[in-house]
Amino acid sequence: MHLIMDSSAILQAIFPVSSSYLSVPSAPGLKLTSTPDLKSFFSVDGVKLPAWVDGMCMAEYIPTLEEDLKLQVVDASASIGCRRRFIEALAPAFGRPLEADPIFCRKATVLSISGIFTFLVHFVIPLQFPKQQPILTLQSCQHCNSQGIPITSSPKNSYPWSPRWEVTEMAERIYDYLADECQNFKKLCSDGFPQAK
Repeated sequence: MHLIMDSSAILQAIFPVSSSYLSVPSAPGLKLTSTPDLKSFFSVDGVKLPAWVDGMCMAEYIPTLEEDLKLQVVDASASIGCRRRFIEALAPAFGRPLEADPIFCRKATVLSISGIFTFLVHFVIPLQFPKQQPILTLQSCQHCNSQGIPITSSPKNSYPWSPRWEVTEMAERIYDYLADECQNFKKLCSDGFPQAK
């Protein structure tokens, strides 16, 4: 698959200006920014920039930065495959996802049932997956607030997790966690809000 998008990273350098002459100029302030398209695939916010060595010029720094970024983009690409396998691993436990991000594999939604309580589980899968675990939000299919908006839980990410687990175990552990957590969410929906008709 070939994606056409504006995926640029921009290095901003602010060189300090001194009133006195220095034989070795001070290191510039460096900041990496990116286009929204690149940010959806690869977050430059967490990129650790290579150190600026005294006496270095921009022509020496850029190739080092480019090489470093290439390695990090390769890792981000591998992360897409891992996120895709995780979404696929949800099916045996939860059933086939109702929705899933097919390109970057950052989101998925599954339908869950506990007795007669029906709810959605929204998965937001971070760019750093599996080092960082997905954020889960539960949404009732039967309860709405006074504005008619379905009741949702607060985001959940304090459940058992290890990046060393296989994706099937990750999905099974989340399923086990939600078996208990959905009871708390059901009680919140039933106690705090009138049932939708």
